Amino acid sequence: MTRYALNLPMALKQAAERVAKKQGVSLNQFVLWSVAEKVGELSQELDDADFPDITYRRGTSGVLSPVIRGTGIRVQTIVIEAESKSPNEIAEDYDLTKFQLREALGFYEAHRAEIDAHIQAEAALKA
Repeated sequence: MTRYALNLPMALKQAAERVAKKQGVSLNQFVLWSVAEKVGELSQELDDADFPDITYRRGTSGVLSPVIRGTGIRVQTIVIEAESKSPNEIAEDYDLTKFQLREALGFYEAHRAEIDAHIQAEAALKA
């Protein structure tokens, strides 16, 4: 890992710190996620314009997976949680807005085969 000094306007830094704290991660981790999302988005051009709060991120396994932008929460996680929890419970458990939750579930409806394949592949690894 390399170091890179980053100069941010104070208001942007404070806003990023608030979001990072809300997500339970360090500012460094939040910035890393944000840059990774943007680079991934620009290089892959996979994002669906109908779902601006969903982007793709390459996981530790190297597989691209759709996540809720700025959170690192995978769409498949929300889909699995929706099988046993109400939308309000999911939003509270993952500190998501109702819009983010609707985006994730809407993305699932539009990309069901892709998300179901991710869920099945992960289940096979656990078996």
